[in-house]
Amino acid sequence: MELLLVSGGTQISGATQAVKQTSTGQITERAMQKIELYTKGYCPYCKRAKTLLESKGASFTDFEIDKQPELRETMLARANGASTVPQIFIGDTHVGGCDDLFALEADGKLDSLLQG
Repeated sequence: MELLLVSGGTQISGATQAVKQTSTGQITERAMQKIELYTKGYCPYCKRAKTLLESKGASFTDFEIDKQPELRETMLARANGASTVPQIFIGDTHVGGCDDLFALEADGKLDSLLQG
């Protein structure tokens, strides 16, 4: 099996393995859900959402709809008509936008959602 290093983790057949080293030097791995974001390059909310996910060691696929406008229709269909960015999907769950992602974090629910 080929492993590819992707933005803080290892991409394995659509799932991500986040690797962390503890203060004692022990290396731990945990499986993470597939994460997809629809974003625009100039959007500050998109950047905040990506920064939070990166801080969690999560890898994600970023569909930049300003560079690939043909993906906008896909985003609209997947997000039940929501047209703002970012639109965030973790596994089979449509999280919503940046505020929704940060609300999950504030409620202590984001880590469990990321781990599936």
